[in-house]
Amino acid sequence: MSKRILDWLDRRKRIGVIQLSRNHLDSTLKCFEELSKAIKFKSVEDAESALSSINLVFSHEREADSIRRRITLEVAKSELQPSDRGDLLRLVRLIDWIADWSLEAARILVSAPIHKLPSELMNVVLNMVGKVRECVNAVARCVDKLSEDLEEALKTADQVERLEEEVDGLYQQAREHYPNLDYGNLNPGEAILISQLLDAIEYVADWCENTVDQIRVITVGLF
Repeated sequence: MSKRILDWLDRRKRIGVIQLSRNHLDSTLKCFEELSKAIKFKSVEDAESALSSINLVFSHEREADSIRRRITLEVAKSELQPSDRGDLLRLVRLIDWIADWSLEAARILVSAPIHKLPSELMNVVLNMVGKVRECVNAVARCVDKLSEDLEEALKTADQVERLEEEVDGLYQQAREHYPNLDYGNLNPGEAILISQLLDAIEYVADWCENTVDQIRVITVGLF
């Protein structure tokens, strides 16, 4: 069999796993989507709707974990080169961190009284959440492009990086409000929880950036 055919077959196997990774990412997208809804509900003291969305975050994260295990088994038993297996497994684990930090944010949100935040800070938080949502969706598009258009995959990776920088800017804006919070309205424990919540949301964007760095590595191998 010619090297060209062998290379083609090898590439097809990698793309098959990439498509499974997209299924994994679908569950991850749902995690952050429900987290976003939960934050909005909690900000207006709709505790029942917030809890419903938080429970869906838990459910989608479990689903993402299940798909991750399936992908790991598929890659482990595949005939891919060890370097390709390593690259793909790293991609899957990085995507999983996006779901993990969405889950952690949801856990913190259960107890974080964000409805007590002043409206100016709450607007920054909601803008930050919206920008992270854009970031997660851009990662999904980037994974899609791996099996369609490698040049576009790289361009989308650059877009994720720019979005992550915007998230960092909003995160910094939010932190600048901390010294001026009304601590007669928020006790120290509540303030810590809110700070941890914003940290977790920001980490989601960080792991989006880490994920597209790995996509760049894989893209080089697919050219």
